[in-house]
Amino acid sequence: MNALLRRGLAYGLFAAAALGLALWLTAHQPVRAAAEGVERLEVSASPIRQFRLGVAGTRFGPLEFVGGLELSSASRDFGALSSFRFLTPGGDFVGVADTGFWFFGTIARDADGRPTGIENFRMQQMFDRAGRVSDRKWEVDAESLDVRDGVATVGFERDHRIARFKLDPDDMKPAIGEVDFLIPKRELRQNRGFETVAHAPLDSRQQGALVIVSEKSLDKQGNIFAAVVEGPEKGIFTVKRLGEFDVTDGAFLPGGDLLLLERSFSMATGVKMRLRRIAGETIAKGAVADGPVLFEADMGYQIDNMEGLDVWTRADGALVVSIISDDNHSILQRNLYLEFVLHDEPHEQASDG
Repeated sequence: MNALLRRGLAYGLFAAAALGLALWLTAHQPVRAAAEGVERLEVSASPIRQFRLGVAGTRFGPLEFVGGLELSSASRDFGALSSFRFLTPGGDFVGVADTGFWFFGTIARDADGRPTGIENFRMQQMFDRAGRVSDRKWEVDAESLDVRDGVATVGFERDHRIARFKLDPDDMKPAIGEVDFLIPKRELRQNRGFETVAHAPLDSRQQGALVIVSEKSLDKQGNIFAAVVEGPEKGIFTVKRLGEFDVTDGAFLPGGDLLLLERSFSMATGVKMRLRRIAGETIAKGAVADGPVLFEADMGYQIDNMEGLDVWTRADGALVVSIISDDNHSILQRNLYLEFVLHDEPHEQASDG
């Protein structure tokens, strides 16, 4: 085991403890208050050229690593990035931070299409359910996001709700409405709410319906509460929980399968991330949705607290998966942006071994 890998694994165990502490702290602190309106930030980016520490290869099962960035800013509001969606393929994006902020920006790229930095980055405080800028985290703990037809749909936890906002990157307003999420509130754990909101493809079994998945609100069988909130398959379903991984985001693939981003951490094994492909035909009222693991990584890879995911199609037709991390505003964690091509091949697990 080379020195770089040893340092990475040691950092992983340390980061697991840091992540646990950071998650507890963010649950018990107010939102960072900023001036109302749009705040423009300078974001620095350091390139990540090797995804696996000490290994030059780019192929990890069905995933091919394109490139990545470690992001930082002098602004105290930057960080806690929970979910995002591209508004243009691999370019302009919108996201939500769990400290109650919208964020917007553009991925800069080199001549070969690899990510090189973040341009035109802005943040704006979100409004709470009452239409006010709030400094209380439980009112604006945004964890998930999807965008369709100029409307941003956001999942909040603690004050559990699915709210819709008219998308205006220059001046976001209060919500224009809320969605009935079907799952009884008594089944939702305070800090384990809606980590995935995603519209299915129009030509899928769900016919474009909004699908929501909780992080770790479990039924009596230990499966994860989820729902199709509209359309022909409307109703509650669950996602089979595999091991100690919790859902942190999800996005639909063009064929109708749901790609889930999952995370685990412990003092014994450190922080891990996992990508899992949920078969679209298993997403239906009363069903237990399931699907194979595509890839799993520990701290021998360039990962952190991976929280946000999007899927988009490159100009050459390649299907791309982009993932971001949430640093919980901790100096012990990192804000990362990672990018992979997802190859169409048999769905066999790629492990961290």
